[in-house]
Amino acid sequence: MSQNAYAKSGVDVEAGYEVVSRIKKHVKSTQRLGVLGGLGGFGGAFDLSALSDYKAPVLISGTDGVGTKLVLAIEHNRHDTIGIDCVAMCVNDIIAAGAEPLYFLDYIAIGKTKPEKLEQVIAGVAKGCVQANAALIGGETAEHPGVMPEDDYDIAGFAVGIAEKENLIDGEKNVEKGDVLLGLASSGIHSNGYSLVRRVFADFDMNETLPELTQPLIDELLTPTKIYVSALLPFIKAQKIKGIAHITGGGFQENLPRMFNSTLTAQIKEGSWPILPIFKALENYGKIKHEEMFEIFNMGLGMVLAVAPENAQAIKDELGAFEIGQIVSRKEKAVIIE
Repeated sequence: MSQNAYAKSGVDVEAGYEVVSRIKKHVKSTQRLGVLGGLGGFGGAFDLSALSDYKAPVLISGTDGVGTKLVLAIEHNRHDTIGIDCVAMCVNDIIAAGAEPLYFLDYIAIGKTKPEKLEQVIAGVAKGCVQANAALIGGETAEHPGVMPEDDYDIAGFAVGIAEKENLIDGEKNVEKGDVLLGLASSGIHSNGYSLVRRVFADFDMNETLPELTQPLIDELLTPTKIYVSALLPFIKAQKIKGIAHITGGGFQENLPRMFNSTLTAQIKEGSWPILPIFKALENYGKIKHEEMFEIFNMGLGMVLAVAPENAQAIKDELGAFEIGQIVSRKEKAVIIE
């Protein structure tokens, strides 16, 4: 089939070639030790033997997307940060397992290939990879005429990390009664709960700065997810962290119990960290029950760590963390917020 025939079916091959040309410089910015080859092969290659200091290496993988936060990016033609979100959702899961991210691949399905837009998206992916010290070693852009509207797209990512076997975070085995819970500040809503967020703010002027906020609403809602890799990795390698919970969909109630066993409870003291203004605005304008907010959003904490009491102060000081509670014997619920 000729390119003209293909173009008549809605697929722009030349635009695809332009995208590859545009993104090369962004991909190059993510290179790290272990990367083999360049952009354009049938598969991304990574040489594990380049990481010769590992005695018992374990690979950890993760995949995720950014959900309906994408709707806001598309509606407001703001595509430069959504790629950071995609990387963050994957590498934050990997670091929660105790692994250092090595490489990342993205998949973008789009209604019509628009090179400038796709360059913005992938430039964001590259920025996220740089923050996580993960190489962008491949990806796929698939044009879907007739399946999606021309201006729509979706992005998902896949990341692989490595850990020394003895450094894997196994909270179910290691977290125990008396351990201290530390919270690391989020940058905002991150990348979950946006179906509710969009409903709450559906009739608002997105360029308005609400009384609760210090920037226009759309800037607040598109603030990219914070990446915690560089902050946590030294403490993981030093075996100073016993459990990690990445606070994503399901908020505190769903994610905290994933880092300890069923005989324990996370006892959280509300007021021990600042709840970000955007969450107060959501609760107020959305008329959402206060306790339900903790079942949906991160409420200002993107990561929660379980650490031994003797290590808590040093980690707290180094990371600027908040001491938010402790692990106690199982009560009625797995998570209690007082």
